[in-house]
Amino acid sequence: MNKFNSFVIKESRHIFRDRRLMLILFGMPVVMMLLFGFAITTDVKNVRVAVVTASSDHLTGRMVERLAVSEYFNIVATVPTPGEAEQLICDQQVDMAVVFGPDFASNGSGIQLIVDASDPNMAQQWSNYATNVLMGAQQGGVSVKMLYNPQMKSAYNFVPAIMGMLLMLICAMMTSISIVKEKEKGTMEVLLVSPVKPIMIIVAKVVPYLMVAFGILAVILLMSRFVLGIPIQGGLTWIILISVIYILLALSLGMLISNVAKTQFVALIMSVMMLLMPIVMLSGMLFPVESMPLPLQWISAVVPTRYYIDAMRKLMIMGVGIGEVMRETAILSGMTLLLLLLSLTKFKNRLE
Repeated sequence: MNKFNSFVIKESRHIFRDRRLMLILFGMPVVMMLLFGFAITTDVKNVRVAVVTASSDHLTGRMVERLAVSEYFNIVATVPTPGEAEQLICDQQVDMAVVFGPDFASNGSGIQLIVDASDPNMAQQWSNYATNVLMGAQQGGVSVKMLYNPQMKSAYNFVPAIMGMLLMLICAMMTSISIVKEKEKGTMEVLLVSPVKPIMIIVAKVVPYLMVAFGILAVILLMSRFVLGIPIQGGLTWIILISVIYILLALSLGMLISNVAKTQFVALIMSVMMLLMPIVMLSGMLFPVESMPLPLQWISAVVPTRYYIDAMRKLMIMGVGIGEVMRETAILSGMTLLLLLLSLTKFKNRLE
């Protein structure tokens, strides 16, 4: 056991004494949290609106006032015809126009939204927000209540996704590159003939990255709570438990990649191709899985990050119990066991 501890200490020193590597490992989560929390956001704010109305009755004035006082819209122009409003949109002076029909004052109906749909996602959000504001202004209008995220902050969506992406990339990529580096230098054979069992050597190389992953998880949770202002509604114990399963899955995947790759460059390319693209595109991080074509939904079913993000959103944002995420936990546990068996089997076959 003392020999194993010595190997762990040696590998830890290799990692923690490299200041540039530590800056990347802990600086990247901080930068990404700040970017996705404040800069890269899908929040609706300061949308430029033109109002088209043929009358200035009380009902129309109340509707316009409700738009003006909301934090989402700025009334920048009032024009008499829809054609002039469309021209303002074409000239990039406004983002959308609210057209009140000539009979709006008499029957309270007849509203049209003209939206710049060059960005369809944002156009849909602007339309939904405007519809909610206008409907709420009418007598007997529909009241909309937003559960779990009443401020409609995009950071609520991005933080669990960033956790899933960073933990997978750092654990899997750095573990695979670390082991392949030993193979490239020719020192792996020296380690394998040491008194310590070969499998313990691999575990010793993985343990430091397990420690780093816990540190990154702590940084993300602290920043989400105290910097981005996102309350952690669920039990912290369950969040950590599922994160441990996910980290072990990522480490197992890194070991599997290291058994296949011959060079660090190949390990890096395999990690990017197998991890980065599927995580970003198919995990539900940026695009809802339900909106994808059916073949892509089938492919996304084998992306572990998809289930981790789903579990974290339920635990952190919705505040559910462990019973509500048993499906995701079971899938992640099964994937971890499978990848661990595959990586260990592949490693033993390579030794033979």
